[in-house]
Amino acid sequence: MRFMMLMIPKGYEGAPPDQQPPADRVAEMMKFNQAMQDAGILLYCEGLHPPSSGKRVSFAGGKPTVTDGPFTETKECLGGFWMIRVKSLQEAVDWARRCPGSDNEVIEIRRVQEVEDFNEEIKKNIGGFETMQGTARKKPAAKGPKAKAKKPKRKS
Repeated sequence: MRFMMLMIPKGYEGAPPDQQPPADRVAEMMKFNQAMQDAGILLYCEGLHPPSSGKRVSFAGGKPTVTDGPFTETKECLGGFWMIRVKSLQEAVDWARRCPGSDNEVIEIRRVQEVEDFNEEIKKNIGGFETMQGTARKKPAAKGPKAKAKKPKRKS
Protein backbone atom coordinates (compact mmCIF):
# COMPACT_ATOMS: atom_id res chain seq x y z
CA MET A 1 0.00 0.00 0.00
CA ARG A 2 1.12 3.49 -0.71
CA PHE A 3 0.60 6.28 1.78
CA MET A 4 1.28 9.98 1.54
CA MET A 5 2.48 11.63 4.71
CA LEU A 6 1.63 15.32 4.45
CA MET A 7 3.64 17.79 6.55
CA ILE A 8 1.46 20.66 7.75
CA PRO A 9 3.58 23.33 9.47
CA LYS A 10 1.44 25.81 11.40
CA GLY A 11 2.21 29.38 10.38
CA TYR A 12 3.61 28.42 6.97
CA GLU A 13 0.45 29.70 5.29
CA GLY A 14 1.66 33.27 5.91
CA ALA A 15 5.37 32.74 5.25
CA PRO A 16 7.12 35.03 2.75
CA PRO A 17 7.97 33.50 -0.66
CA ASP A 18 11.70 33.28 0.07
CA GLN A 19 11.46 31.66 3.53
CA GLN A 20 13.79 28.72 4.05
CA PRO A 21 13.90 26.27 6.94
CA PRO A 22 16.81 26.40 9.40
CA ALA A 23 19.77 24.27 8.22
CA ASP A 24 19.79 22.18 11.42
CA ARG A 25 16.11 21.24 10.90
CA VAL A 26 16.86 20.22 7.32
CA ALA A 27 19.75 18.04 8.55
CA GLU A 28 17.44 16.32 11.06
CA MET A 29 14.80 15.75 8.39
CA MET A 30 17.38 14.32 5.98
CA LYS A 31 18.36 11.73 8.60
CA PHE A 32 14.70 10.72 8.83
CA ASN A 33 14.45 10.56 5.03
CA GLN A 34 17.60 8.43 4.91
CA ALA A 35 16.17 6.02 7.50
CA MET A 36 13.05 5.55 5.35
CA GLN A 37 15.19 5.11 2.24
CA ASP A 38 17.39 2.56 4.02
CA ALA A 39 14.25 0.67 5.10
CA GLY A 40 13.17 0.55 1.45
CA ILE A 41 9.83 2.31 1.98
CA LEU A 42 10.52 5.82 0.66
CA LEU A 43 9.29 6.27 -2.90
CA TYR A 44 9.91 10.02 -2.97
CA CYS A 45 9.63 13.15 -0.90
CA GLU A 46 9.47 16.84 -1.63
CA GLY A 47 9.31 20.13 0.22
CA LEU A 48 7.01 22.87 -1.00
CA HIS A 49 7.56 26.62 -1.24
CA PRO A 50 5.18 28.74 0.88
CA PRO A 51 1.68 29.46 -0.47
CA SER A 52 2.65 33.14 -0.88
CA SER A 53 4.67 32.10 -3.95
CA GLY A 54 1.86 29.98 -5.41
CA LYS A 55 -1.43 30.39 -7.21
CA ARG A 56 -4.83 28.76 -6.95
CA VAL A 57 -7.21 27.98 -9.76
CA SER A 58 -10.85 27.75 -8.67
CA PHE A 59 -13.79 26.73 -10.84
CA ALA A 60 -16.86 28.58 -9.52
CA GLY A 61 -19.62 28.29 -12.11
CA GLY A 62 -17.34 26.11 -14.25
CA LYS A 63 -15.08 29.06 -15.10
CA PRO A 64 -11.40 28.94 -14.04
CA THR A 65 -10.29 31.87 -11.89
CA VAL A 66 -6.66 32.35 -10.84
CA THR A 67 -5.80 33.79 -7.42
CA ASP A 68 -2.27 34.76 -6.38
CA GLY A 69 -0.92 33.67 -3.01
CA PRO A 70 -0.91 34.24 -0.14
CA PHE A 71 -4.42 32.93 0.42
CA THR A 72 -6.02 34.80 3.30
CA GLU A 73 -8.67 32.15 3.96
CA THR A 74 -6.06 29.41 4.44
CA LYS A 75 -5.90 27.93 7.93
CA GLU A 76 -3.45 25.14 7.11
CA CYS A 77 -1.15 24.43 4.20
CA LEU A 78 1.27 21.76 3.09
CA GLY A 79 4.95 22.26 3.65
CA GLY A 80 5.99 19.01 1.98
CA PHE A 81 5.22 15.34 1.66
CA TRP A 82 6.59 11.82 1.60
CA MET A 83 5.26 9.01 -0.57
CA ILE A 84 5.95 5.68 1.10
CA ARG A 85 5.07 2.04 0.43
CA VAL A 86 4.34 0.06 3.58
CA LYS A 87 2.15 -2.90 4.52
CA SER A 88 -0.42 -1.06 6.63
CA LEU A 89 -1.71 2.25 7.93
CA GLN A 90 -0.21 1.36 11.31
CA GLU A 91 3.24 1.01 9.75
CA ALA A 92 2.80 4.45 8.14
CA VAL A 93 1.82 5.88 11.54
CA ASP A 94 4.87 4.26 13.11
CA TRP A 95 7.13 5.96 10.56
CA ALA A 96 5.40 9.32 10.99
CA ARG A 97 5.99 9.08 14.74
CA ARG A 98 9.73 8.83 14.05
CA CYS A 99 9.76 12.15 12.18
CA PRO A 100 11.71 14.88 13.97
CA GLY A 101 8.73 17.23 13.81
CA SER A 102 8.55 20.37 15.90
CA ASP A 103 5.75 21.74 18.09
CA ASN A 104 4.20 23.61 15.18
CA GLU A 105 4.07 20.66 12.75
CA VAL A 106 1.46 18.01 12.09
CA ILE A 107 1.69 15.03 9.74
CA GLU A 108 -1.49 13.87 8.07
CA ILE A 109 -1.37 10.33 6.67
CA ARG A 110 -3.54 9.44 3.68
CA ARG A 111 -3.71 6.18 1.77
CA VAL A 112 -3.17 6.62 -1.96
CA GLN A 113 -5.92 5.21 -4.16
CA GLU A 114 -4.80 2.24 -6.23
CA VAL A 115 -6.59 0.94 -9.31
CA GLU A 116 -7.52 -2.26 -7.46
CA ASP A 117 -9.42 -0.16 -4.86
CA PHE A 118 -12.07 0.76 -7.45
CA ASN A 119 -15.11 -1.11 -8.74
CA GLU A 120 -15.20 -2.41 -12.33
CA GLU A 121 -17.20 0.55 -13.66
CA ILE A 122 -14.59 3.01 -12.42
CA LYS A 123 -11.71 0.81 -13.64
CA LYS A 124 -13.13 1.04 -17.19
CA ASN A 125 -12.80 4.83 -17.01
CA ILE A 126 -9.20 4.79 -15.80
CA GLY A 127 -7.93 3.42 -19.14
CA GLY A 128 -4.35 4.42 -19.76
CA PHE A 129 -3.71 6.03 -16.39
CA GLU A 130 -2.91 2.83 -14.53
CA THR A 131 0.76 3.82 -14.35
CA MET A 132 -0.18 7.04 -12.59
CA GLN A 133 -1.96 4.91 -10.03
CA GLY A 134 1.20 2.98 -9.20
CA THR A 135 0.12 -0.35 -10.68
CA ALA A 136 2.80 -0.48 -13.37
CA ARG A 137 6.25 0.06 -11.96
CA LYS A 138 9.06 1.46 -14.01
CA LYS A 139 12.57 0.37 -13.20
CA PRO A 140 14.47 3.08 -11.34
CA ALA A 141 16.70 5.19 -13.54
CA ALA A 142 20.33 4.19 -13.50
CA LYS A 143 22.61 6.47 -11.57
CA GLY A 144 25.09 8.24 -13.77
CA PRO A 145 25.61 7.88 -17.48
CA LYS A 146 25.77 4.40 -18.93
CA ALA A 147 27.82 5.43 -21.90
CA LYS A 148 30.11 2.71 -23.12
CA ALA A 149 33.58 3.66 -24.12
CA LYS A 150 33.71 3.64 -27.88
CA LYS A 151 36.51 1.83 -29.58
CA PRO A 152 38.47 4.08 -31.89
CA LYS A 153 37.82 3.40 -35.55
CA ARG A 154 40.68 1.83 -37.40
CA LYS A 155 41.97 3.65 -40.40
CA SER A 156 42.51 1.42 -43.39
